[in-house]
Amino acid sequence: MSKIFLYILFLFPLFVFSQELITNVPNRTTTSLNGEWNYIVDSYETGYYSFHRDVYDQQKGVQNAAYYSNYHAKNKQELVEYDFDKSPTMTIPGDWNSQKENLFYYEGTVWFKKSFDYDVKDNKRLFVYFGAANYKAEVYLNGKKLGIHEGGFTPFNFDVSSIIKSKDNFLVVKVDNVRRKEAVPTLNTDWFNYGGITRDVLLIEEPKSFIQDYTIQLKKGEKNTISGFVKINSFDESTEFVIIKIPELKINYKGKIDTDGKINFEITNKKIQYWSPEKPKLYNVFVEYNTQIIKDNIGFRTIETQNSKIILNGKPIFLRGISIHEENAIGGRANSEADAIRLLTWAKELGCNYVRLAHYPHNENMVRLADKIGLMVWEEIPVYWTVDFTNPETYKNAENQLVEMISRDKNRCSTIIWSMANETPISDARNAFINNLNAKARTLDNTRLISAALLTKSEKLNSYVDDAIAEKLDIVAFNEYLGWYGGNLEDAEKIKWTSKYNKPVVVSEFGGDAKQGLHGEINERWTEEFQEYLYIQNLKMIEKIPNISGLSPWILVDFRSPRRLLPGIQDGYNRKGLISNDGIKKKAFFVLKDFYEKYKPAK
Repeated sequence: MSKIFLYILFLFPLFVFSQELITNVPNRTTTSLNGEWNYIVDSYETGYYSFHRDVYDQQKGVQNAAYYSNYHAKNKQELVEYDFDKSPTMTIPGDWNSQKENLFYYEGTVWFKKSFDYDVKDNKRLFVYFGAANYKAEVYLNGKKLGIHEGGFTPFNFDVSSIIKSKDNFLVVKVDNVRRKEAVPTLNTDWFNYGGITRDVLLIEEPKSFIQDYTIQLKKGEKNTISGFVKINSFDESTEFVIIKIPELKINYKGKIDTDGKINFEITNKKIQYWSPEKPKLYNVFVEYNTQIIKDNIGFRTIETQNSKIILNGKPIFLRGISIHEENAIGGRANSEADAIRLLTWAKELGCNYVRLAHYPHNENMVRLADKIGLMVWEEIPVYWTVDFTNPETYKNAENQLVEMISRDKNRCSTIIWSMANETPISDARNAFINNLNAKARTLDNTRLISAALLTKSEKLNSYVDDAIAEKLDIVAFNEYLGWYGGNLEDAEKIKWTSKYNKPVVVSEFGGDAKQGLHGEINERWTEEFQEYLYIQNLKMIEKIPNISGLSPWILVDFRSPRRLLPGIQDGYNRKGLISNDGIKKKAFFVLKDFYEKYKPAK
């Protein structure tokens, strides 16, 4: 970190987060709390503050007026001004905007309540796990506050072992999606601010001492060495060993646990079949500790750069990609396996071997499916546009979202790129902010590539990247919008691109809007013909960019954005999709598909 940045961190209080993450939740013993939850819209936050603006959960004693108390009047005279049980219901996971017409543009607080019974077995512990809630969640169980989580796209969990009852539990969550300058993302974005508990809510049952986290991947720079760690929560010294089994490779590794509850290991095996888009090989992997066995499906591959090339399993690869937002067919937040299948199947139809999951961590369904079907993945945190780069709490928030993204997906072989930011304006504070994120990512995972979507500069027919953070990135990625936000499409083949970095170049975005079904001449903006011509010309230009190693045009499917208001054309949608929000392919889809089928990268 720079001295200035450290000084700022010293002056300001640090951010508050939830408890340490439990990983590989889909393969643990879980009980779903998904389904119908009661909700109360609380635009004045009446259930959180007293009329003198005192926070209820910071006061002594029981606060009956606080909504998290789920209090019911004991007689007909008692004043109680809320009742979850008489309030309407909403499906969780899901956003409130697409489920309730009167909440379509609502930004503020909504309280959610779920009642349930649960018997915790002897010598077991119980955790409540949220796949994501947008944006700030404050969680209470049986009237007791579990904690706070900030960030709309990463998971979090709390230990509820000492609070849970066999009958009549009530889980209350205050979700606030108000946009704030100091938040990540900040006030201004180009996607819809879906509020709510947008991913699964699960109860995780674990032994008193259990496997909390692990990494099992190929060691950096090694093709035959599997390395990583296993971390035990509440290590019980009566069990000294962790066992890692990969039956197909005849691996049965036994490692002694350190006193801090962790083992670091290396396992050599010369028979590993490598994962690739052509052959997405996954192994059944078992991690055993005491009586617990955690199963995972893990692929092994190497990813690195050599000068201007991206190297997968020792061979140069060209990233044939597309960018994707996490939105379903009806204009709500995508959260199901069916949503993931729909989106990634379209990417495969397009001829992709790679997808950019923009501009935030997507549902875990997406990366697990990418593992299975053979799509490389770029994952990103929402350090987007004008984040408050001088604010130390904003940095801490961004870093926490980075940690949670990497913690969740570090064993997903499809993920080859961690991205730190998108289209951020250059300044010393911004450079320090992103370079610090870069350094943090490398301490957490040195096996993947680091990038960010940068901005470009142009002088007449000369275009280039001049950004100090590119020096510390593995891939120089940039967004360019020739023919849409400037420039002349007829000049595409004349434009000369230069790069002072001897690194792979990826065009992380290009594109233009078209209303599906609107037709006209190639010089008529908003028509399918204009978008088709834009793709033809941009692809001619991109082919000639030095060090070009891939692209992920913007974007697979039209998506909602409050910035896009042109009546009869946009109607609240960004129309840069190659597929309409109704699922109909536009003409440009087939231009890109044809390019991917025929393009032969330079050797």
